[in-house]
Amino acid sequence: MRRKDKEIADPTLLAAVLREVFVCRIGLAGGEWPYVVPMNFVYAEECLYLHSAGEGRKIEILSRNNRVCFETETGVELVRSERACDFGARYISVIGTGTASFVTDAAEKSRIFDLFMEKYAGSGDWSYPEAALRGVTVIRVDVERLTGKASGYTGEEVRRLLVGEPEGL
Repeated sequence: MRRKDKEIADPTLLAAVLREVFVCRIGLAGGEWPYVVPMNFVYAEECLYLHSAGEGRKIEILSRNNRVCFETETGVELVRSERACDFGARYISVIGTGTASFVTDAAEKSRIFDLFMEKYAGSGDWSYPEAALRGVTVIRVDVERLTGKASGYTGEEVRRLLVGEPEGL
């Protein structure tokens, strides 16, 4: 990373960003043009889990090239200034790369759906019809590299926002 003063190197903080945010953008390459698509996701066991229809451009690309890049951010704010060239932004972002595979086992899909439901709906006792499990494609991305950046936030602010630690720790 060019700006080491903005780098988030702590794996705990990188994981906290990925647990907190609701949408990430997945970058795919396979064809004439790169393809980026926003998706809901879950981060667990150093993997991203995504769900999708079983067909479409994303699935076609992943079937040919399973290497992906992903990006997400939180805490985005415009920083205004009196001068046009002094405007900026505050944000905390994570970019990662990994290798995608398709989860086919129904029990594993159900376990992953439980992770989605916990993240997006809170705790509960969820069940999934077999037809739903067969009809959805679950994509697992084994994360190989993560980088993080905090712009406009101090290290203490980042830690407080992401893991709830009080100031001064």
